[in-house]
Amino acid sequence: MTAFLWALLTAGIWGVVPLMEKIGLAGGSPTVAVVVRSFGVLAGLLVFGWWLAPWPALQGLSWRSVALLMGGGFLASFVGQLAFYHALRTGAISQVTPVAGAYPLVAALLGWWVLREPLTLPRLLGVVFVVAGVLLLRK
Repeated sequence: MTAFLWALLTAGIWGVVPLMEKIGLAGGSPTVAVVVRSFGVLAGLLVFGWWLAPWPALQGLSWRSVALLMGGGFLASFVGQLAFYHALRTGAISQVTPVAGAYPLVAALLGWWVLREPLTLPRLLGVVFVVAGVLLLRK
């Protein structure tokens, strides 16, 4: 599959999941929901990771890479998910999800600032449109 098709598949999955989570959060604590969700991730890792992961490739990772990947996992899968669940539990899915989904804006700006990636006109326009969308959904 091409990168574009993988991205479309991701968008489809990530578009359905907030609905499942909004319904699943009914009457529950966001913290407990993150723990329960993490068991789903663990199940996927055990079932698919065991057979599909190229385990010898782990030896090629530096400690820095491992620390960055684990830190990213903690921030995205725990801290970010907890914040998202708090927003989703009390807010409208049609407002919370697009605003939370504006994370590519942060990534694009960090790519430009930290990694010195070029900020081309199309990328800049994309950033402007994301900011405009978030501002429109504020209320």
